[in-house]
Amino acid sequence: MFQPSKQPLALSSAFTLLLTMSTVASCAAPNAGQAQPNSTGTSEPASPSGSPTATSQAPELCGPGSAINFDKTAFQGSPTINNKWFPLKPGTKYTTTGTVVAEDGTTERRVTHTVTGLTKVIDGVKTLVMWDRDYQDGALVESELAFFAQDNAGAVWLFGEYPEEFENDKFIGAPNTFIHGISGSQAGIAMQAEPLTGTPEYVQAHAASVGFLDCGGVIQEDVALCVPTGCYGDVLVIDEHNPLEPDVGHQRKYYSAGTGLVKVTAESGVKQETLDLVKVEHLSDAELADINKRALALDQHGYEVSKEVYANTAPAEVATKTP
Repeated sequence: MFQPSKQPLALSSAFTLLLTMSTVASCAAPNAGQAQPNSTGTSEPASPSGSPTATSQAPELCGPGSAINFDKTAFQGSPTINNKWFPLKPGTKYTTTGTVVAEDGTTERRVTHTVTGLTKVIDGVKTLVMWDRDYQDGALVESELAFFAQDNAGAVWLFGEYPEEFENDKFIGAPNTFIHGISGSQAGIAMQAEPLTGTPEYVQAHAASVGFLDCGGVIQEDVALCVPTGCYGDVLVIDEHNPLEPDVGHQRKYYSAGTGLVKVTAESGVKQETLDLVKVEHLSDAELADINKRALALDQHGYEVSKEVYANTAPAEVATKTP
């Protein structure tokens, strides 16, 4: 399963994939969270701003029932992610294409989402590394590493992002970087273990340092739709929005069991983005090795670019060399 930009690059407070993170709140829906955090000891460099705020202190940023329930001891020792709505298997590459329509014209968009064979430890939790590349009118505008882990209940959490931005094919920085546990940022739920309609909204990510807050809520189940990769009859629809940026509007994301995200549409907002899943590839051993090498280079570059945030993380490591 892949996680595209939360909003078109020009619209997002940060990623996308995204962001407003000080203390995360996440839905208290069934199987969606865990107990309160324990001590802040980790296997990586200490956060310059201390550990995330405990659950009892977390505000309900996405409405009643959305205060996060985070416990780093409730995560798997391995980075296996097999949530049926959000499966991430190393060596899988997803491609989505679509458009962003605005007053000044229409932009063609293509996003590739590759599940690498890399892991990265964040606040003692071993996360799986995703590498996303976002192209607008054929030009690369963002190259991002995103970090996911699945808890023992089956919920998938987003632990942070390192999004490098480009303009006219030139690197211009990564100002929207956020990592759980640093500068007040905290992980949020990318996909609940058992998403159901009628349950409260939940925080998907919250990074106050970069002005990002993403709220999600299940609005439909068992929807039928067709995209270039096929027709699906079991689709789950999640509405996402950033309450700090009402002009951006809402996104609707469509997930099929066993595949993941298959479609993105827009609801209101100053720009209208649509994306469809057009290709799913399973990389060869050699292709995955190349992806790992290039993603590691991006990880290392982050230490030079983001000295206040990314430089305080443990280096990514190769865990999977073959799909």
